[in-house]
Amino acid sequence: MRETRRTRVVLVVLVVAAVSLIALNFTGGSNSALRAVRSAGGAVFGGAERAAGAVARFFSGGSSSASQVQSLQAQVDKLRAELSGEQLSQSDLRQLRKLLLLAGAAQYRVVAASVVAVGTGYQQTVTIDVGSSDGVTAGETVLNGDGLVGQVTSVTATTAAVLLADSPAVAVGAQVAPSGQLGSVTGLGVTASGDGLLHLQMLSSAAVLKPGEELVTAASVNDRPFVPGVPIGVITKLLTVNGALTEAADVRPFVDFSALGVVAVVIVPPRHNPRFSALPPLPHPGPTVTVTVTAKPGTPKAGSSPGLKPGG
Repeated sequence: MRETRRTRVVLVVLVVAAVSLIALNFTGGSNSALRAVRSAGGAVFGGAERAAGAVARFFSGGSSSASQVQSLQAQVDKLRAELSGEQLSQSDLRQLRKLLLLAGAAQYRVVAASVVAVGTGYQQTVTIDVGSSDGVTAGETVLNGDGLVGQVTSVTATTAAVLLADSPAVAVGAQVAPSGQLGSVTGLGVTASGDGLLHLQMLSSAAVLKPGEELVTAASVNDRPFVPGVPIGVITKLLTVNGALTEAADVRPFVDFSALGVVAVVIVPPRHNPRFSALPPLPHPGPTVTVTVTAKPGTPKAGSSPGLKPGG
């Protein structure tokens, strides 16, 4: 209400001023005082008229202003898309660099890939964009820059299905660092607590565990389903299991299975067991390490990673 009354008062004042100026224009024009008043009034109302005209032309003068707005909006949308794409590329590049450091430390020959689909329901699987045409076969190990992701279960010419290591259907032979004691790690699946932990059961009753110890994959027959030396996780808590003859523990995996992006399939295992050389934190690369990486179109190039030389 106050704003409405104020507007009405201002309008009345302007109308009175305008009528007064009209009256002055019809009076004698030689009076210097009257000329000064007319000049001041013209300056005030002329500026207001020009401003009002500019606003009216912008909103109703039509096509040119509207096209300018549309053009600017298109430029903004384009810049936003470019920025989003650049950020995504930088994220992929960081993941690939970590992956190459791990593969280089353990001397794996890998094929880089991206996760393109996630299994529905209780199928803890993902689909990646490499297949038999890239040299991938069923039973091979899948990892990323943090550690063990899972194993390839089936392939087509251009894609592969990967069963994740946190699935209850997966049992991974594990080795504790630095003691070398052997055990078996299984996934707990989707739990109500959502803690994402793995379960470790030792093979020998003489094995002694401590929280903070790290695990890697143990050697498998013919390096399938898992090549040796891939980081699995860290022991967080010792468990007491009634009737168990060996120690058990909760394991926090190094890999975040809910945020998989750039991964790799190990298509050629290492000549020698890398044991614990790929455990984090990996040292800054010194001498050049030859790592063969086959990347799909659009995957960041490996050659930009310091200290690593792509071999093919």
